[in-house]
Amino acid sequence: MLVSDEQVMSLSEQSYTDYMKTATLSTDKKNTEMVVRVGKKIASAVETYLTSQGRQADISGFAWTFKLVKNAEANAFCLPGGKIVVNEGILPITQTEEGLAVVLGHEVAHAVAKHSAERLSQQMVMQYGGQALDVILSGKTTQTRQLAQTVYGLGAQYGVMLPYSRANENEADQIGLIFTAMAGYNPQAAVSFWQRMSAQGTQKVPEFMSTHPSDATRVSNIQKLIPEAMKYYKK
Repeated sequence: MLVSDEQVMSLSEQSYTDYMKTATLSTDKKNTEMVVRVGKKIASAVETYLTSQGRQADISGFAWTFKLVKNAEANAFCLPGGKIVVNEGILPITQTEEGLAVVLGHEVAHAVAKHSAERLSQQMVMQYGGQALDVILSGKTTQTRQLAQTVYGLGAQYGVMLPYSRANENEADQIGLIFTAMAGYNPQAAVSFWQRMSAQGTQKVPEFMSTHPSDATRVSNIQKLIPEAMKYYKK
């Protein structure tokens, strides 16, 4: 990978700061409290899981934050460093805390597995070729900040979010369901969530899922992953 953890964290922090300057926090007290509650449980599950695997370093430097913003688009994301943002528009689809936990577990899994660093490295090579990467990665250029925004899926003005590979998606599904289960939420909720998502139709598929496997494929894969995730679920 061309991008170091430090560089990814720096770009992530800048992207989050830029994004939140234009975002409007939700005034819905109940749902805001739910996002914080679910987010904290997922974060705790991540820390417990990684500690059990001897991988605490994977979240070194993470400072978890949980925000609900006024945005009708059905979207949610977790930036490297643990910055979690949920749009109000996804809540009618998640419906329950378990549904929200499924989404956050998946997005946090991408961040923990450093998938955005892979996308950033790939895009660097595609866009900049042999240019000096240390200059590009300094975060001081408009191009770099726009690239980071695109990689992290922030802001439609920067175009479509760069796709994760199918392998990355499968890994995020697998780990995300474990995080969801360890947080105290039934991972079986993932099946009904994706079925509701499918019922929304192609026009309403959230940007953060637009490059994911088809609904039928995703549900089938998740059903195969649930037995393993259930081992971590304690009611």
